Amino acid sequence: MTFWLTLAGMVAVTFGSRYAGLVRRTDLPDFWIRFLHFVPVAVFAALVTPSLEGGLGEGEIRVLAAVVAAIAAWRTRQLWVAIAVGMLVFWLLRIPF
Repeated sequence: MTFWLTLAGMVAVTFGSRYAGLVRRTDLPDFWIRFLHFVPVAVFAALVTPSLEGGLGEGEIRVLAAVVAAIAAWRTRQLWVAIAVGMLVFWLLRIPF
């Protein structure tokens, strides 16, 4: 029963927020526009951070790639550049020399 109530609540919140955005006739305040600019970065950080915990060996490679990706994101302000740079650094560091 708890599962179905949770699912119904999630459906209601998701549908309500999307529907409200479609039928709304006013513009968002500047505060919310600035706030929403941080959503992709927050989601990206939430997805990447748990994978940085690792054992010896690959853990350091992941952390180094994440640091380089963070620098790329800071310099370019483009999330896709950070993802591409992070993946490239990670793959290059995994090549055994």
